Amino acid sequence: MQPYFFPYIGYYQLVAASDIIVFYDDVNFIKNGWINRNRILINGHPSYITLSLNGASSNKLINEINIIDKREKILRSIQITYEKSPYFNEAIKPITDTLLSSGQKISTIAAQSIKTILEYLGIKRKYLFSSRHFKETKGLKRAERLIAITKACDSRHYINAPGGRELYSKSYFKQKGIELSFLEPIIEPYPQNSDEFIPGLSIIDVIMNNDRKTVSEFLQNYKLDHE
Repeated sequence: MQPYFFPYIGYYQLVAASDIIVFYDDVNFIKNGWINRNRILINGHPSYITLSLNGASSNKLINEINIIDKREKILRSIQITYEKSPYFNEAIKPITDTLLSSGQKISTIAAQSIKTILEYLGIKRKYLFSSRHFKETKGLKRAERLIAITKACDSRHYINAPGGRELYSKSYFKQKGIELSFLEPIIEPYPQNSDEFIPGLSIIDVIMNNDRKTVSEFLQNYKLDHE
């Protein structure tokens, strides 16, 4: 999966269902996607927090793009928004650790935002980067590359987000010796600072309003369509 910036809980469910995550950082940057932004609740309304980028373009790879350093401003916005939330004092640490880290690439910071949250929840996984660990697969077609990376991880089971159904064929993967599954997130309502529950916000909103045990339980709440 492309590394996203503090993504919604479905991304973390995908990681929780897996043993290894490969951050797909040497593919083209997606403008107006989730690589450098997400949504939190500001005054009860979903609002974007966005990492400014230097020369971002869909003609560049994700790992080629640097951040323009305004991370402290984003951190302050999060602090002001959630300082009265029930789990602010503990939940702010992984966010601070990510935003104040030394990384300059959006791929690095986005991946860090995923890893620090999982560490906060006590969930350990193996993390790899396609640009560093699977350079030899770069020229392959999309499905072929995923199959090659899965096999290089000594695995025979690849789990993808639900949007992958439009791109990948279970039968084709099976012919190549790989089981392909799609994960359907189940998003449970939880108390928010809004009049009605708003699903699909950044994980930031989830950890600010729920204890670690509850969030960990949320991460196990999905459907996986095995063969």
